[in-house]
Amino acid sequence: MTQLIEDYALIGDLQTAALVGRDGSIDWLCLPRFDSAACFAALLGDKDNGHWRIAPNGAGNCTRRAYRGNTLVLESVWETRSGTVKVTDFMPQRDKAPDVVRIIEGISGTVSMRSTLRLRFDYGNIVPWMRRSKGHRVAVAGPDAVWLRSGPEDRVKTWGQQFSTCSSCTVTEGERIAFVLTWHPSHEPQPEFIDPFEALEHSVEDWEEWSSRCRYAGPYAESVQRSLITLKALTYAPTGGIVAAPTTSLPEEIGGVRNWDYRFCWLRDSTLTLSALVSAGYLDEAAAWRDWLLRAVAGDPADLQIMYGISGERRLPEVELPWLRGYEGSAPVRIGNEAVKQLQLDVYGEVIDSLHLARSSGLVAKPHAWNLQLSLLGFLESTWREPDEGLWEVRGPRRHYVYSKVMAWVAADRAVRALEEHPTLRGDADRWRAMRDEVHREVCEKGFDPERNTFTQSYGSTELDAATLLIPRLGFLPPDDPRVLGTIEAVRTGLAHNGFIRRYTTDRRDRIAVDGLPGSEGAFLACSFWLVDALRLTGREKEACELFERLLSLRNDVGLLAEEYDAATGRQLGNFPQAYSHIGLVVSALALTGEETAG
Repeated sequence: MTQLIEDYALIGDLQTAALVGRDGSIDWLCLPRFDSAACFAALLGDKDNGHWRIAPNGAGNCTRRAYRGNTLVLESVWETRSGTVKVTDFMPQRDKAPDVVRIIEGISGTVSMRSTLRLRFDYGNIVPWMRRSKGHRVAVAGPDAVWLRSGPEDRVKTWGQQFSTCSSCTVTEGERIAFVLTWHPSHEPQPEFIDPFEALEHSVEDWEEWSSRCRYAGPYAESVQRSLITLKALTYAPTGGIVAAPTTSLPEEIGGVRNWDYRFCWLRDSTLTLSALVSAGYLDEAAAWRDWLLRAVAGDPADLQIMYGISGERRLPEVELPWLRGYEGSAPVRIGNEAVKQLQLDVYGEVIDSLHLARSSGLVAKPHAWNLQLSLLGFLESTWREPDEGLWEVRGPRRHYVYSKVMAWVAADRAVRALEEHPTLRGDADRWRAMRDEVHREVCEKGFDPERNTFTQSYGSTELDAATLLIPRLGFLPPDDPRVLGTIEAVRTGLAHNGFIRRYTTDRRDRIAVDGLPGSEGAFLACSFWLVDALRLTGREKEACELFERLLSLRNDVGLLAEEYDAATGRQLGNFPQAYSHIGLVVSALALTGEETAG
């Protein structure tokens, strides 16, 4: 049985990532990229779908674990009757070939260790051919080849068993034994092998140096730093794109069908991501994300997508993998994401807002960025009155979503502000002011319910939407406006989940939810951080801090958050770790301590 979602820790090399359970098993790993097929897919099936466990013989979960300082190097410790042992897991930043390094170290006494490697390429579907070569094990199937090395060789016994590669060894105090897994294309020669102990030293140095650049030193420094490390780990270094999560199909409801592939880059995350990176002092990463954004959205504004691949790919076809039963039976397992085809008008505003923030934050200007913004705004001017699928990617009919309209206002507002603040930019400020005013009037007339004193999810709807919590943050209305205060209270009570916030209502028994799907979901953690921000903006700082600290308590033992939280069971839900949740944490922490960058 796979472990709880929150029982996993993350390791990665800035091009892909793996999830390591408390039991010492790597149950998820895609090679060579985040969006490649998994070679360990036990997370979404069972151990026969691929995993790699290293642990003491007969042991269960580790006694304790933690990252080494401000790094992504994971240390898991088992205290057994015969002694204590530590396993250090990491993925060094690569030159070419990706490596997974696992170092066993004796702390005290004598401990017998066991490694079980079960490689299954193509998301657990293909059993590779395993052979010996130059004293090592090599697994090959189709385009994939993986080398397993262990040493010192005279200390490790390795054999094949039930289509797995098993190893055993014994360590005493001070002894270290390393296992290294290296992937390369099967048609290419053997890659150059790394020294695992030198790689460990370099990895610790690299992460510590990167972490030292964080300029936030407030009361939430530890949680902010860990979230920033997580965001860095979800960055695809060659392009600067940041994946929403390194996993696919972890369920929003255990046993349900709300299972999606998040190994792509969403435009809706762009403004908050930039704000978090810039505010924390990571201008290089902010610039890389901005540049990824510019490349991804280049072209006809009518073809703008809500998400792209990590290199800016546009085609992300969604298919189901029937041989995987899903996490705790939550089927189907999906790869790709059909929502890429949706019309979500809010992304135009998010892109324009992101580029406005980049300019105001002092990032080196790109000469074509302003022309791109004008092009996007010109398209939005003629389409903002149309219905769309909204930011939550609902698979029901299109509606006039309030948040989409608010973001159209943001697009026009940022254009006007840019022209006012930067006289060298060319554009028709009066034209965009007129659009801004028209959108504002319509939203306040059609998207507001005066009887309940709240903005609704869509025109004429009685449903609530947590995205309306962003109205004061975006500047659409001031925080002390009665309509803002009413909306915050309506969302806070109407979408409450044990004090946290759902995105929208999904648990109506009388009909299918607004998103067109059966079942329900947990509290959406990013939305709960939005409530923190809204409470702060409206002067309720004590309540904001209390909620923020409750949210911090939901992190697992190594500081990670999934997409959602089920207060009834006390479990994390959804893809893990989730960039949007960690972005929300960073932005709220910085805002609570007055260190947020304003756009």
